[in-house]
Order: sequence, then C-alpha cells, then structure tokens
Amino acid sequence: MSKNKKKFFYVNRELSWMDFNFRVLEESTDKRHPMMERVKFLGITASNLDEFFMVRVANIISKMEKKPNKKDASRLKPGKLFKILTEKIHMFSKNQQDCWKKLLVPELEKEKIKFLNWNQLDAKQKAFLENYFKKTILPILTPMAIDPGRPFPFITGRSLNIAIELKSFKGEKIFGIVNVPSAIPRYIEIPCKSERCFVLLEKIMKNQISNLFELYDIKSTCLFRVTRNSDFEINEEAESILTEVQKSIKKRRRGDVVRLEIEKKNSNSRIKKFLTKMFKVEKDDIYKIKGIIDLTVLLKFVHENWDPKIKFIPQIATNAPAAFCDCKNVFEAINEKDHLVVHPFESFDAVINFVQQAANDPDVLAIKQTLYRVSGNSPIITALMRAAENGKQVTAFVELKARFDEENNILWAQKLEKSGCHVVYGIPGLKTHCKVILVVRREQDSIKRYLHFGTGNYNDTTAKFYTDVGFFTCKNEFGIDASALFNSLTGYSWNSEYQKLIVSPFETRNFFEKMIDKEIENTKAGLSSKIIIKVNAIVDKKIINKLYEASNAGVEIKMIVRGICCLVPRVKNMSKNIQVISIVGRLLEHSRIFYFENNGSPLVFMGSTDLMPRNLDRRIEVIFPIEDEELKKRSIEMLSILLHDTVNARIQNKKAEYKRIPNEGKEIIDSQMEFFKIARNLVSEKS
Repeated sequence: MSKNKKKFFYVNRELSWMDFNFRVLEESTDKRHPMMERVKFLGITASNLDEFFMVRVANIISKMEKKPNKKDASRLKPGKLFKILTEKIHMFSKNQQDCWKKLLVPELEKEKIKFLNWNQLDAKQKAFLENYFKKTILPILTPMAIDPGRPFPFITGRSLNIAIELKSFKGEKIFGIVNVPSAIPRYIEIPCKSERCFVLLEKIMKNQISNLFELYDIKSTCLFRVTRNSDFEINEEAESILTEVQKSIKKRRRGDVVRLEIEKKNSNSRIKKFLTKMFKVEKDDIYKIKGIIDLTVLLKFVHENWDPKIKFIPQIATNAPAAFCDCKNVFEAINEKDHLVVHPFESFDAVINFVQQAANDPDVLAIKQTLYRVSGNSPIITALMRAAENGKQVTAFVELKARFDEENNILWAQKLEKSGCHVVYGIPGLKTHCKVILVVRREQDSIKRYLHFGTGNYNDTTAKFYTDVGFFTCKNEFGIDASALFNSLTGYSWNSEYQKLIVSPFETRNFFEKMIDKEIENTKAGLSSKIIIKVNAIVDKKIINKLYEASNAGVEIKMIVRGICCLVPRVKNMSKNIQVISIVGRLLEHSRIFYFENNGSPLVFMGSTDLMPRNLDRRIEVIFPIEDEELKKRSIEMLSILLHDTVNARIQNKKAEYKRIPNEGKEIIDSQMEFFKIARNLVSEKS
C-alpha cells in the first residue's frame, strides 16, 4: 500500500466531524435557501461547535495529559491531533464570522433588518436604550471588582461576560467583570421608521458600563466567553446511578476551560493577559472573534415574527391512513398489518396516539418503554403517567446518562415514579439507546403484544425536523423478543438469542460481519450482491475493514453517512467499489437503514445503531427487520431517492473531501421534499 493510501486509510473522527460542520456552514452560504434559514444554519454550526468543545476537544486535552504517546485509529497522537484540529477550528471560526458579516448582514439589510452599533443610533434611539438600561438591565446586573479582597469569580461555561480594565482616582489599576444576563433577550429591537433595527445587549451594557463603576475610570472593555469541559464519566459501581449522574452534572458546571473567546476589536493586551492567567489557557485555546461572540443567539432570532418569504415554505406532516394518526382503534390497525411511519413527513402523532390509546384502553394490562431523549413537555410521558394512574403496570427505562439531557431525564423519571410507574435508571457500564415500546393487551382468551420500534427518540419536538422511521407490529416473534429485551433491562439475566431482533452489545457486531461476509460469498460465487447503509456516523475500524474487504471482493457498496465518516471511498485496492454521500438539508438526517442484496432476495433492517464502537459494544441498541414486502419495497425506494439526491447531497472523494454532486443535465431531486410528496400521495391514494 502506497504512502497516500496509508494516509487516508482511516480518517480521524474529530477531523471528520469538523468536515461535517463545514458542510452545515455551507448551507448558510447557499443563496438557494431563504434568508432567515441561512441565518439558522449559521446558528446551528455554533451550537454544534459548543458541544464539540465540551466533549470531544476536552477529551483530546485529557488524553494529551494522561496518554500523550498513545495513537488513535488514525495513527495520530493526541498532541498532533490537537494541533491539526485547532488550526481547522480557528479557520472555521473565521469562516463563520465572514459568513455573518460579508454575506448574511448585507442580505438582511436588503430585507430592512439591521443590527446597529451605538454610534449608528440617533438621539431618540439612544434615549430609548438608556431608559431600557436603567429600567430593565441595570437592576439585574452584578458588577464584580477583582482585588485582594474580592477574588476572581466563577464564570459559568457558555455565558457572556464583559471584562473591564479600571483605574481609580488614586491611580490604582484593577479589573472588573460583569455578566451579560441571559434572563433578558440578547438582542433588543429599537424604534425605526421603515426598518426593523436591533442592538445587541452587550453593546448597550458596554456603553453604559460607567454607571456600574462610578469610582473608577473605564480604561477598556472586552467581551468574552468560556467553554468548559463537560465530558465526565459516571462511576458505574456506585450504589445509585441517579446520585452519580446528579454529581456529574455539578462537576460539569465547574469543568476546566477548553476555549476562551474574546472580541478581537477590543482585545486589550492587559485584559487578554489577565483572562489567560485566570482561566489557565494556552494560545491555541484563545479565539479572537471579529464579529458576534456566541452565534447561537441566531437560533432564537430566526423565530421572531418575520415575513414568510424569507423562511422555508412550511411542510406539513400528513396524517396518512398508513400512519393511522387519527385511528380510533390503533390495535385493530396493527392487527391488520405492519406499518411504517416516516417522520417528519408523516406525523409523529402516530406514536403519541399509540401510547395514549394504550393508556386509556381498559384491555391494556402493561406498557413498557425505553426513553433516551424526550421533549420538555412530552405527551408520551403524560400518557405513561395516566396509564399508571389507570392501574396499568407501566415500566419506563429512562437513560439518565443521555449527555446534556440528564437533568431533563431526571425530572421526568421522578414524575413517572410519583405517578406509580416502575422506573429503571440505567444499566451499569451501558447506555440504553434503543427505541422500543411494548404494549401488553388482553384479547378474548389470550394476551397479545403490540410494538413500536424506532430509529429516533420519543421526542415530539425533534420529530418535526429529524428524519426517522417508526415500525409498528404485533407479530408474535417480535413480541417474544421485546419481552425478553425488557426482562434483560429490568432484571439480572441477559438474553442473547432473539428470533427477530438484533441487540447490542452482544449480537450487532457479529450480525454486520455475517451479513457483509454473505455478500462477499455471493459476489465470489457470481451471484448478485450489494450493500446500502444509511447511518449518522461510521467510526468502527473493524466494520470499516470488513467493508474494505467486501469492496476488494467486488461487492458494490453505497453509503449515506450524514456526519462522521472515518472510511475513505474510491481508493484503488481498498475501497474502489464504495461510494459515500452525505446529505445535509433543512431536516436532520437521523434514520439508520441497512440493505443487503442477498442474491436478489433483499434483506432490509432498521434500528437505533450507528457504526461506532460505542453503539456496537457499549450500548443497548436494537435493529429490526422489515419483512412485509410492501414495507420493504417502500424502504428500498427511500434509499434509492436518497442516493439520487442532487440538492442536499455531497459526495466524498478518495482524499476524504466532500464535493457537491454536479446536477447539470440531471433531474433536480431534493430527497427530503420528495418524501413529503410521497406522504401526501399516500393520503390521496387511500382517501
């Protein structure tokens, strides 16, 4: 293997993730999108990057300290990776600000939407903001001087703050800090004649800062923000997982600083030196921002009352008969046949309705459900609590270790317990990531089990913009498997023999290897073979090597990988027969679908797992087969449409670079909009 091939044998996962965030940033530069949607994409890149620093960058810094010489799967030592990564992030940060100032601000101004600085305001506008400061802002501010009697305060991660260099009338020089409060809007709309004008909260505060330090001269001010390490492990041997998770949340708030953002325009060298010392950061950890610090503010801004023409045309999820959203007896509908519901094209109400009817049905005896991430006002949780109050046996497996949703999950778990549900908090050493609902119902002289398996979370909010698939069935083999799974989750035994389901951490890796091996055997025997995989990420080195083996054997492999892809396609003698595309559009691609040609008798599976070591080895995941021929045909059609997308897709080349698919002379296919059309057609066909 040549030097070039070795270099790209396995792409580092963090560098691949940054490539993904660059693809999201590209969406904010795409003039085909409405103005405010481009602004939203920019906000998403900032939110993505925050979490990346809190977990992945923090993890690399930890490895630099504890295992500096250990190479990762991409053959990079932590120090080398950190250097490459930070260079990439600094460039990305500059691109974000360039996108805002050079592309989006001028476009917003064309729509008569302006962000103004203090020196751009007229007398009337200044008076308005001075009054707003005195009445609304000033009462909640806490100026903090820093001197021998008043130590440097604790600065919360991701909060905005203003550092002030002060000089007393006696010539004493000290520093001060003022937090930019999050309790009031970050952007303030001001009176304008024919435009909508806004001023950022920190700009108002900086102009009025002398009101807070009247005994001192203000020498300079500098806006800053820190990001803290939030990657803390749970002590799995502790007596209570709940208690340990609560402890880890407290630790997260006080994690080490892994990024310091300061405004470039006013980065006074003395303030910068002072902040660098206080936060114990190195040069590479400091990001000088020439623009808006914390672009996540744009995610709120886009939800203001704007002209519809500068936003995407709303696409309404259908209540298709196939989704039985309005079905009066969902159990009769499932008895009739299996159902696939494709979100958000078909409404998530189908899932909510399933749980709600189960809660109210006098013949339902028990409901068991896994919960990984749920919304803040979840109708599913409400239905489960009502079911318990109605005397049904309700078991909720709430994964408390769902990162950044721990507090929300603790709250729901405690409410479920109070209503009479049996709540299981997690399994030591494993995260429960599978999406399963089991309803046990009394019917005539027998007991029947009704099931929902999903590729995404039971979250009615994210279901509006995550693409996922739900599968409903009451087939006995699936019911037996689901009962065995829940018994394993709540008890001390582990069932590793399932009739239909493939369950991590014991079976999934072996399953994929066997399925890939079968396609290799078929192609060597002159039989038809093909593999299509749709996942959010592929990281696992063993699975990647197995796919390389299949490619070398002649198996055609097509992959739809939204985010991290450590595999490199189209390399001679390694991955020549592998194609990788990434789809980034107005909806977040989240479903996991697996297709194996099987010599003309295709096998289709869906599930909750990505091809990452954590999903295969350290999580409870479920993959389920789609056996009904009609549903299988629909699943294959979905994959075909995704593979032919010419709007949202980018193709990965042998240098691990992503390029938009040329659509000149090709039919314009936006896969996500196609799925809305298909859902609407299902309604018209069956109405």
